[in-house]
Amino acid sequence: MFTTRPTLQGTFGMVASTHWLASQSAMAVLENGGNAYDAAVAGAFVLHVVEPHLNGPAGEVPILLAPAGGEVRVLCGQGVAPAGATVAHYRGLGLDLVPGTGPLAAAVPGAFDAWMLLLRDHGTLALEDVLKYAIGYAEHGHAPVERVGETVETVRELFETEWTSSADVYLPGGKAPRPGELFANPALAATWKRLLAETAGAGDRQARIEAARQVWREGFIADALVRQAGRPTRDTSGRRHTGTLTAADLAAWSATYETPATYDWNGWTVCKPGPWSQGPVLLQQLALLPPELPPYGSADYVHLLVENCKLAMADREAWYGDAADVPLDDLLSGPYNTARRALVGERAENDLLPGSPGGRTPRLCAHARVAAAAQEGFDALGVGEPTVAKSPASPVPGEPEILADGTTRGDTCHLDVVDRWGNMVSATPSGGWLQSNPVVPELGFPLGTRLQMTWLEEGLPNSLTPGRRPRTTLTPSIALRDGVPVMAFGTPGGDQQDQWQLHFFLAVALRAPVRGGPDLQGAIDAPNWHNDSFPGSFYPRGMRPGSVTVESRTDPAVVGELRRRGHDVTVGGPWSEGRLCAVARDPETGVLSAAANPRGMQGYAVGR
Repeated sequence: MFTTRPTLQGTFGMVASTHWLASQSAMAVLENGGNAYDAAVAGAFVLHVVEPHLNGPAGEVPILLAPAGGEVRVLCGQGVAPAGATVAHYRGLGLDLVPGTGPLAAAVPGAFDAWMLLLRDHGTLALEDVLKYAIGYAEHGHAPVERVGETVETVRELFETEWTSSADVYLPGGKAPRPGELFANPALAATWKRLLAETAGAGDRQARIEAARQVWREGFIADALVRQAGRPTRDTSGRRHTGTLTAADLAAWSATYETPATYDWNGWTVCKPGPWSQGPVLLQQLALLPPELPPYGSADYVHLLVENCKLAMADREAWYGDAADVPLDDLLSGPYNTARRALVGERAENDLLPGSPGGRTPRLCAHARVAAAAQEGFDALGVGEPTVAKSPASPVPGEPEILADGTTRGDTCHLDVVDRWGNMVSATPSGGWLQSNPVVPELGFPLGTRLQMTWLEEGLPNSLTPGRRPRTTLTPSIALRDGVPVMAFGTPGGDQQDQWQLHFFLAVALRAPVRGGPDLQGAIDAPNWHNDSFPGSFYPRGMRPGSVTVESRTDPAVVGELRRRGHDVTVGGPWSEGRLCAVARDPETGVLSAAANPRGMQGYAVGR
């Protein structure tokens, strides 16, 4: 089939990410003797510099790692709600939803500590050796992609009138970053240089990394983050609020290792972060598949996957979250999914239909219950007005921004690496966007806003709860064959992530390989789609029951048949759905592969 680029193949190392500078910086680390984990950390810190509208050091990151010959692990870089972030506190401020911007939406920052743990425990290089690429681009500048300046322009008035520390960085001389002109962030470069200076005498490589973690949690960085959280800041409520983040919150939290959630399908084992993320949604979609699939790309095929996604997302709303014991074994069990499979009919389903795993009664929040008002078996929570998808002009950050033509912009990054020894890593950094909070003037980057994904209603799996993680949309993947890791992949895109990843994975699994390896680029380039028939994870938590957005490259006959079946189809741009990256390794030959998304002309794979 036609592809925009070849699937890269080699034996030394492969990197795929959402920005070419991050990919090539990570590759430079491999060339200099580092392993996949060293390379991933270097690439991640470059992503903070070159995609500041998509991620930052005070954001969050789930990381899947597969050491050569070892077990797949999850490294959770999703911070928790601060001790003062209670439902009562936010309700007392007159809020029904956590704001989409500002310090009230800030969880304990998680990304930095997760990258430090990865480097300490699995890397081989010193901190200065992996930070030098990010420091160079921040200090001396890089030519920004168009979307950096476009994002800054959407929040220009806010920056100039309220968030003036952000204007100092992103509107120097009143001018937004422009392609072809060098753009620098001297404050960020100074932060990392001071960090290295303060930790230089701490001892060996691991001791210096540990010292950097302490500086972040209890040193000058922590002090600046807490000061920023205490500054009254205008947010999406239209009012100024201070946050709840304290020095004690920062000092008490650490990134953690976990066992991945997994599901076996047709000889593959897919590994995901647990139900504090939406990762098991991909696993549930696999569990819902019938033994025989319709022809790939047909109307029957798209209809089946869309309807399965609706069922999995309904379960996400009813059951996923860090504030409850999630019945994941039941949600992935054969009997449960056999019964759920029978709910998929010939027509599109517009209602939110969570199941009853293990006989439990599902409960949806009041915000989501409108879509399920005709269903029985839910706790009485009252009915509220659903919010609508935000307008294209909205400065509100959020990964799935629905534009006038139905396309989306993913406010996240992704990075995959495999090295010549067979080490593999997949990570989806996000949060701490330039449009999420004011830049911390002493540091050059803002706080995050992940608490906007929680509900201000007690007793739900994803209720705002001190010490608990907000349920994130971030969901990298590693796939195994016969127990051996063979592929790492993922995408930006918020609620769309596990929709787009399912389509990609099935395209790899169901279609012919190229040159003896998986057709990663063909699977990425294939026409993609998504639906929004569930409450969105980002403020203002909109939903579009019955919606399906497809690329215009989709067969018109398929579009027509989907509409006949009752789907509300929006035809977007030809290259508007999906932001996937992937790397792979054949364990028999040692051949490595990589591919990256051409959409947006930004993601690139490199390797040899």
